[in-house]
Amino acid sequence: MHLDRHGWLWAHRGVQRAPSPNHDERPDGVEATLLVIHNISLPPGVFGGPEVIDLFLNRLDYESHPWLPRLRGLHVSAHFLVRRDGGIVQFVSTDKRAWHAGVSRHEGRERCNDFSIGIEMEGADTVPYETAQYERLRALTRTLRTRHPLSAVRGHEHIAPGRKTDPGPAFDWSRYGREAGWLRRQMPPA
Repeated sequence: MHLDRHGWLWAHRGVQRAPSPNHDERPDGVEATLLVIHNISLPPGVFGGPEVIDLFLNRLDYESHPWLPRLRGLHVSAHFLVRRDGGIVQFVSTDKRAWHAGVSRHEGRERCNDFSIGIEMEGADTVPYETAQYERLRALTRTLRTRHPLSAVRGHEHIAPGRKTDPGPAFDWSRYGREAGWLRRQMPPA
């Protein structure tokens, strides 16, 4: 895997681009130093459909499922989605600010979107993640760290406690940290 000079993964097998309008510029002089891991499934607990992509592209059919109307008017994105089969969808250049963290704080800094890269894992808090997802997340993390000065990784639950619970107890932080090469001090507190 490789990022081009514009912050996009080079297109190759298993990588798809779906540029989202839900992004803007990072503040001047601010680099991505935090990686934020999320989970998402739409409708909740349903995997493999087009709904996550459609949400991030502002084209979700809210009438296709009774749960979806509650998302009406929401304009969100992440930099990446890692599908259950390991496929990767990139929505926003890593040089831009995606809208994934919301009200958030990390080490005394608020507005984590300003200085983070967001990765959505297709999943749910209590559903084990697939080996293919860990493998692609490891490769993606290593690629991101060659271009961005990422010094920490956290779950959405760590930067928005009480408001968010993802990636949840099913996410194996030890496995991910070991495989992606994070140092203990860079990982979420145990």
